[in-house]
Amino acid sequence: MQKIIKDGAIVTDDWVRLPLAEDGTVANVPQDSDVIVPLAAWLAEPQRWQSRVGRTAVWLAPDDDPAKLAASLDRLPLVAVDFPAFADGRGYSIGRLLRERYNYAGELRALGDVGQDQLHYLWQVGFNAFEIKPSQNIELALQALARFSERYQATFREPEPLFRRRVTGE
Repeated sequence: MQKIIKDGAIVTDDWVRLPLAEDGTVANVPQDSDVIVPLAAWLAEPQRWQSRVGRTAVWLAPDDDPAKLAASLDRLPLVAVDFPAFADGRGYSIGRLLRERYNYAGELRALGDVGQDQLHYLWQVGFNAFEIKPSQNIELALQALARFSERYQATFREPEPLFRRRVTGE
């Protein structure tokens, strides 16, 4: 089992990510394991995924619309957002939309090409779990979360910008 960063600690990941087959279905689904399925699979057969013994989560590609998941968010313990390339920032917007517009309160995981230099910014928009790419040291990545003591902009974590926090004494 791989290790991830979740809520500021390194933990063992118990979830299995299931890709879509060429025919658009998900095959070989273990019934008692916790699985993460693509949005297309969830939307095609929501009853199938909700009736499993194991828990089911959904992962969103950068071009997926999080609004399609809005009605199901209260039943999902985890939503994962794929970052296929370092330069693809659409996942940041998806994460912030899930937290702020759709009030998603469960685990929000960044996966794919996720490196330590992105963690602080991902955390600021609402991600609380990170699947670090294999080429990076997970312990160093965890330390990266604590690198910045102040943030200037308003974010999901700190809705007031720094100048307002300074004026009010926070």
